[in-house]
Amino acid sequence: MSSLPASRTGRRLPAVEERSAGGIVVDVHEGRARIAVIARRNRAGRVEWCLPKGHIEHGETLPQTAAREVAEETGIEARVLIELGTIDYWFATHDRRIHKYVHHYLLEATGGELTIENDPDHEAIDVAWLPLDEAHRHLTFPNERRIAREAWLRLSGDA
Repeated sequence: MSSLPASRTGRRLPAVEERSAGGIVVDVHEGRARIAVIARRNRAGRVEWCLPKGHIEHGETLPQTAAREVAEETGIEARVLIELGTIDYWFATHDRRIHKYVHHYLLEATGGELTIENDPDHEAIDVAWLPLDEAHRHLTFPNERRIAREAWLRLSGDA
């Protein structure tokens, strides 16, 4: 038996694919790598700490989307270094099932200051620097903790 949602008529909801991009923006402060993360509220009102990410705008590449989303959601300007990995998951709305792919990149901070004031969706409620080697303790989602570990491995030379 399928656990996928069905419409009220009993038919399976149509499925669509969506892609987003974002990532781990790294800055070295006092000899320690740190990453910018955002806080947002989920549908139940609980605070989730997560990596900055968002939808692709017309004509953008995935790396361009990652850099733009990092800047919008954290205030930090950055350049993409490498791709870290892709997370995919399913969720449902009232009229469709969505298979979401989020492409994560490792970015180097090049300027800016932490702020949520430039977030056009006003999704972020807070932003903070976390030591990269401790990020897994603070990020809400296991798949994002995995991406943070991958960034740490790449930067430490263990990958």
